[in-house]
Amino acid sequence: MDLNYFLELGINGALAGLMYALVAMGLVLVYKSSSVPNLAQGALTMVGAYVVLFYQLGLGLPMVLAILLAIVTMCGLGLGIERVALRPLAGRPIVMILMMTLGLDIFLRALTLAIWGGNGRPLRLGISDDPIFLGPILLNQAYVIGAAVTLVLFGFFVFFFQTRRGVVLRAIADDYMASWSVGISVERGVGLSWALSSMVATIAGVLWASMQGVDQSLSLLLLKGVTVAVLGGMDSLGGAILAGLLLGAFESVASGYLDPLLGGGTRELVIAAVLIITIMIRPHGLFGRHDIERL
Repeated sequence: MDLNYFLELGINGALAGLMYALVAMGLVLVYKSSSVPNLAQGALTMVGAYVVLFYQLGLGLPMVLAILLAIVTMCGLGLGIERVALRPLAGRPIVMILMMTLGLDIFLRALTLAIWGGNGRPLRLGISDDPIFLGPILLNQAYVIGAAVTLVLFGFFVFFFQTRRGVVLRAIADDYMASWSVGISVERGVGLSWALSSMVATIAGVLWASMQGVDQSLSLLLLKGVTVAVLGGMDSLGGAILAGLLLGAFESVASGYLDPLLGGGTRELVIAAVLIITIMIRPHGLFGRHDIERL
């Protein structure tokens, strides 16, 4: 076995896995405040990329300004989704809220298809296609930058959950009724989690779109995000980071060695297998609480 090839696959896969973890972080943020797996996170990732493209190409704004405005827009969308679609379902069975997020996913994908069509569009961040040399190992520059952004956001959220507002969100996640009884506005807390999740979705959408373009396929990142979130623990940001590293490396190595033998499709098989096995054997994930329900 070529050790350099193995390391190259593993390191690049781990870096890509951190970008999966970015999608998973959006899922965790909503789950930590409402105990709801947000099945619309993939669609929000796609919509965020389309909104950036609209501000950049449609209005001719610089990329940095387009991204900032898109983040503000998507935070507003997240707040609106919580207020209009989810708040009326407060107190309903969890399956009703879960189905609502699935309906939102379908609606957002159909809406973007109606507005922008099905053709892919490039989104250029100015990231060079030239690899980064780590001795004899070549690293994808886009993966390196995406992984760095993920770690910065992870650090931000670790700090955020130590602040007063973050502690409030953690209290809401632990016990709705107790939070209400001490005067905490649960609705505002859940709305904030959706706004933060939409912000993360926008950043993830921009990073992935810079590599594969802006199209409907961005919504398929939901499966990888869910797998990372479930493996790490649906309420654990640190678990999402570790699970992303593990899943990305495993997926990359498996596809690198098995795709030539099987003709492709190994990545999807690995993701599905990890998700199924995790739910069967350890439904609370690596670092999640044991009272987390199965998806």
